[in-house]
Amino acid sequence: MAAVLFDFSGTLFRVEPTESWLRAVLDDAGLTLDERELAGKARALEEAGALPGGASPVRLPEGLAGLWEVRDRSAEQHRAAYTALSRQVPLPDPALHDALYDRHMTPAAWAPYPDAAEVLRALGERGTGVGVVSNIGWDLRPVFRAHGLDPYVDAYVLSYEHGIQKPDPRLFAAACTELGTRPEDVLMVGDDRRADGGAAALGCGVHFVDHLPVTDRPDALLPVLDLVGHRAA
Repeated sequence: MAAVLFDFSGTLFRVEPTESWLRAVLDDAGLTLDERELAGKARALEEAGALPGGASPVRLPEGLAGLWEVRDRSAEQHRAAYTALSRQVPLPDPALHDALYDRHMTPAAWAPYPDAAEVLRALGERGTGVGVVSNIGWDLRPVFRAHGLDPYVDAYVLSYEHGIQKPDPRLFAAACTELGTRPEDVLMVGDDRRADGGAAALGCGVHFVDHLPVTDRPDALLPVLDLVGHRAA
């Protein structure tokens, strides 16, 4: 394989737990909830699917399904979709819903999987191109820079910057073009079999990892280093 493409959320990085997300925003606003209420609000936000990179909604509100399907095509649609989900849960201050969205875009809200740096560094040392292909509505480059992983990434192809989202093969094609590689010489690594599996339609190899908490997935990326020498399916 001449290059490896990685998904972002659930593949290289994992977003913080919903309770930590809510607590950080409340702290910044100088607001407090008792622990029982905070835990209840966090559960409700998780069920609503309000945390980007977190759990999917248990049930989409009526009228939101169309926006949800195309949320990753623009920054405006992404924010609108997730803040609409958040607003299903009453919070002490309505401004907290936008603050929650803003929090999830900060490097502090994300942690790399334990083996991410090792794998990205090793690929670079081998001369293998590395791209990040993400369905997302904001610029994730600062997250990579803050965690010291940006030097290992050769190209970022983000859905909101292209107006198309995975599994559309055109997004993977854009990444191949940026890396100067043929799709048949590229491996796509991701956690979503539908979205990331779209690379197969272009001729790329595909390898999946499980979207687990960082502490529960210490070494799932390491097999990629063996796969780059083989054709993955």
